[in-house]
Amino acid sequence: MEMKKRINLELRNRAPEEVTELVLDNCLCVNGEIEGLNDTFKELEFLSMANVELSSLARLPSLNKLRKLELSDNIISGGLEVLAEKCPNLTYLNLSGNKIKDLSTVEALQNLKNLKSLDLFNCEITNLEDYRESIFELLQQITYLDGFDQEDNEAPDSEEEDDEDGDEDDEDEEEDEAGPPEGYEEEEEEEEEDEDEDEAGSELGEGEEEVGLSYLMKEEIQDEEDDDDYVGEGEEEEEEEESLRGEKRKRDAEDDGEEEDD
Repeated sequence: MEMKKRINLELRNRAPEEVTELVLDNCLCVNGEIEGLNDTFKELEFLSMANVELSSLARLPSLNKLRKLELSDNIISGGLEVLAEKCPNLTYLNLSGNKIKDLSTVEALQNLKNLKSLDLFNCEITNLEDYRESIFELLQQITYLDGFDQEDNEAPDSEEEDDEDGDEDDEDEEEDEAGPPEGYEEEEEEEEEDEDEDEAGSELGEGEEEVGLSYLMKEEIQDEEDDDDYVGEGEEEEEEEESLRGEKRKRDAEDDGEEEDD
């Protein structure tokens, strides 16, 4: 697909000034130049034209708000000074897989004062001796070259992803600060109620046990008293019988005495 048709397709019935991102990868340039991209895309912040057989940046429009430019796998060999004029606020530039051979070509990027990340991977310039040291010395404004800084620390994927991760972390912290999830307090209250019921039940059971023991003890005491009463009544009967026997013996003796007197 030609680039001009691809641009019309990417617009999706939007006006060019409403577009902030435009991806034109793998479409074809006419005569190695950009067609269909003009100054009306004034709000554009991200532009990707990877593998479009682009050989010249001469027709690149003025894109003052452009921050990220992907130009990998093309046939660009020079003319990079156009970038400082047309895209002065670039922070990220990917020129990997192009025909850039020497430091003098890259020197034109010195005027991109906001440039932080440059990618020249798979360009012939990377075969130069002390390539990394030379680029960092030549372009002192950049932090990352081919994805790594001077101390070989890897660059973050993108600032936008970092921001999204930060937002997710903030949401997690807010959830932690907000306290336990819904229903958690209700479960605690139910558990406390169950514990109260168990304690009440155990106290009641102990009370019933105490009542039962006291009742049994009272019954035993009463039985002992009844036994004592029974024993007492038996003794009294025996005493009465003995007294009756004694009186009978006395009367018999008296009767015997009277008979002897006769």
